[in-house]
Amino acid sequence: MTIFSIEIWWITLAPTWYGAMYAVSFLVGLYLIGKQFREEEADILFFATVLGVILGGRLGYVLFYNLGYFIQNPLEIFMPWKGGMSFHGGAIWVILAWYIAANKLKKSFLKISDKLVWIVPIGLFFGRIGNYINGELMGMPGYTWILARNVGGVNYFPTPLLEAFLEWAILLLLLFWRKKHIDYDGQVWVWFLWGYGIMRFFAEFFRLPDVQIGYLLGWWMTLGHVFSLIMIIFATVAGYILKRKA
Repeated sequence: MTIFSIEIWWITLAPTWYGAMYAVSFLVGLYLIGKQFREEEADILFFATVLGVILGGRLGYVLFYNLGYFIQNPLEIFMPWKGGMSFHGGAIWVILAWYIAANKLKKSFLKISDKLVWIVPIGLFFGRIGNYINGELMGMPGYTWILARNVGGVNYFPTPLLEAFLEWAILLLLLFWRKKHIDYDGQVWVWFLWGYGIMRFFAEFFRLPDVQIGYLLGWWMTLGHVFSLIMIIFATVAGYILKRKA
């Protein structure tokens, strides 16, 4: 959904709410990263984060959610502004990007992750607001109560707003508390993966699956459930190992 459209000579400028929310989240991220690291370090970490989010989010969606379509329409892989980003794909690439950046800066990956990961829920909040405005990732058709979103003449449950609340307000408060009481390096990072996995698993019950995939088991299990469960298990194992080492 475009915010406005302006034609300048032969060029049409039509920014979308989806892109605007990403831009706002990146600006907030740049500011918060800059508050915690020296300028040179902040530049490298910010670039790594943006690259991980965009490349990982897009490739994750292409590979996990709609590979058949993109094989037939390969040029659309490079059009993320049309929608189609995977958080779990982005998470994998961001972790990899942070690891590479930490090595470049000769810093501890776990300590850097603890300083960066609490910022992620803020970006998730803006992303979910963009989903709501665009009428994406909705749930429960026929819902007509507060904040229902009408898409194509049908009212839906505002799942993006539920996710925005869970992934921002609750998860952010949880990480703020944890980062003030760190028992071992990597704990805030582990708690983010664990907390997001649980909250996303819960939110998936209120979210319609992607039409090209549908439910994987009966009437309830989605691909989001599977990825979230993997994230919870990974975080639990990683937390156990890191705590034992500490």
